[in-house]
Amino acid sequence: MRTIVVSLAVALVVVLALVFFVTRRDRARRSPDEDSAAVRQAATDRSRHDAQRHAASGIADRHRNPPST
Repeated sequence: MRTIVVSLAVALVVVLALVFFVTRRDRARRSPDEDSAAVRQAATDRSRHDAQRHAASGIADRHRNPPST
């Protein structure tokens, strides 16, 4: 019984050490400047895409429905 408890405790310590190592490595790899720049770039691209879609929609509507006189 004691062997099982010791084995489980060792396995738990190894898993916790692995989780700690991976979490720390991922935080060190990611740069906050790159993340904020990526967010700003994505917002700019989304705005441009929305504006182009809106303009294209307006042009298409004008061609389908000519103005009434």
